[in-house]
Amino acid sequence: MKKVIVIVGPTGSGKTRLSVKLAKRFNAEIINGDSVQIYKRLDIGSAKIKESEKEGIIHHLFDIKEPTEKYSVFNFQKDVRDKLDTIQIPMIVGGTGLYIKAALYQYEFIEKGRDEAFDLSYSSYTNEELYTLLLQYDPNIKIDMNNRRRVLRALEQALLGELRSEKIKKDILLYNPLIIYLDLDRSVLEEKLKLRLDKQIMEGFIEEVEALDQEGIQVNAIGYRELNHYLDGKMTLDEAKAEIISVSKKLAKKQKTFFKNQMNPVILDALSKTLDEDAYEIIKSFLKEEKL
Repeated sequence: MKKVIVIVGPTGSGKTRLSVKLAKRFNAEIINGDSVQIYKRLDIGSAKIKESEKEGIIHHLFDIKEPTEKYSVFNFQKDVRDKLDTIQIPMIVGGTGLYIKAALYQYEFIEKGRDEAFDLSYSSYTNEELYTLLLQYDPNIKIDMNNRRRVLRALEQALLGELRSEKIKKDILLYNPLIIYLDLDRSVLEEKLKLRLDKQIMEGFIEEVEALDQEGIQVNAIGYRELNHYLDGKMTLDEAKAEIISVSKKLAKKQKTFFKNQMNPVILDALSKTLDEDAYEIIKSFLKEEKL
């Protein structure tokens, strides 16, 4: 199976910096694994890599959609697999567990540890529209149309070819991935999140949200959502910042549980002085391994 390097971890763990350093050493190409960085103009709030930070490394699936365009886990799965089939040494970098797993596995979604990004991508659909869409992919399913969460779960499965009506259960890897999870202590993570948010605001995060809002675009993603509430007068700036930190911490906890329980990662301390070399040696050994 095709080998794929995957670097994941919470916001602020240093995935971007490490991935560029490693990609340079292995002549790898980086594929975005973050559901927000897919979109153009969502730059500061998503901590999207700047052109000056890429250091000549080819990056894929960044800035491929307008904020007004729909882009689902199904689209991501197809786009990533197209890249994996053509890149000699691919490296997926990001924190959206559902998207990354959908690209690597053929499986039936389990109900725990679901990623909110999928639900958000269909937030504009009514219950009836969602149900009608589900029937296009799984016409034999019997499900309560008004149980939105169950319909969304079934749609996730159907978009990956796993029809709930057939009760097919699969958790099969289609690739040979090395998952490296960059771990941060919760107290350290909180401080990093605070510093990072302050830096983002100094760089123009509020202005980024405001410019989108003036075009009638309100992004339902962490940071953007809370700053929209601030701009609408529903929160003070301090309240919005506190909410962003709180929600980010909860997401980080969910991410860690998801990756640990479902993707068997190698866990590395994000603050280790030997992180770069440790990751390099692990990847070097992985790429040299021969299939038995």
